[in-house]
Amino acid sequence: MSNIAPDQPIDDFLKKHPNKRIVFITSGGTQVPLEKNTVRFIDNFSMGTRGASSAEYFLRAGYAVIFMHREESLKPFSRHFPNIFNSLTLDESDETVVCKIPNIASILKEKVKYEEAILYIPFKTFDQYMTRLEQICIHLNPLGSRAMVYLAAAVSDFVVTELVSGNSKFKISSNRMNCSRRTRLRATPNFILPLVLHLKLLRKLSTVSFQKHSLFRSRYLEFEKTVISCIFQLETDESKLLPKAKAALSKYGHQLVIANMLSTRKHKVTLVRKDREEGEEINLPVDNTNEIEIESIIIDRVGALHQEFLNTNK
Repeated sequence: MSNIAPDQPIDDFLKKHPNKRIVFITSGGTQVPLEKNTVRFIDNFSMGTRGASSAEYFLRAGYAVIFMHREESLKPFSRHFPNIFNSLTLDESDETVVCKIPNIASILKEKVKYEEAILYIPFKTFDQYMTRLEQICIHLNPLGSRAMVYLAAAVSDFVVTELVSGNSKFKISSNRMNCSRRTRLRATPNFILPLVLHLKLLRKLSTVSFQKHSLFRSRYLEFEKTVISCIFQLETDESKLLPKAKAALSKYGHQLVIANMLSTRKHKVTLVRKDREEGEEINLPVDNTNEIEIESIIIDRVGALHQEFLNTNK
């Protein structure tokens, strides 16, 4: 798979929706190969539940959605039937196939209803993610405040600066892992900042230098003034959650950080805005007998914030 997605489908999709609000969603986890002939890799595990469910609620709210997802991760609407084959039975009397999944007809109708309002763009590796992130944001930039970037993907904290080359792979010797060249892990470049960097500079950043540059921030801030952006902040230490979310607002220029703990992410999040001192908590009952998805409330709030942003930046 090429790192660069075809530009024409993106252009055609945006031209098809000249008056709609556009949201660009990233979903699923990135993979970082350890070898050129990849056998082993570092993977950020994510089924893509939050991104896929968020896409559904954005579609229902009238958005056109660019959905950049990890290959084989969950997608809007089809996420409800991950094991559909096991839900099928055969009526042998007339050889009719019966599906036991409740509401499948209504979900399929929704899928058909919105199929022209969503564009799917897959990725697998960290490099593909970074390249396509920039590429799509360049397409969104002319749309101004009509566009939103909603980053829900689980992106690797580390990348490999020197891959095991040729036909080599890692070998185990004397309880140690050896390879023909030393493999170095470094913290990923801050992918939030260089949304609109030129592709060559971004590729250089993500594979070689990893050094911050004033150009990254200045170009990102130019982009941020017109296009609304929000990210998810996932933590395992609650004492660090809100401080990190607030730091992300000031450091990266986002309008919204959706802060959540790994253990409670399905029923509790805090919306941290740059124009509000206090965060807004969204809590669902732990038992949640009504089976409300927290993303339905998140998208309602995010959509309202986007409308505020549109009114301010007309």
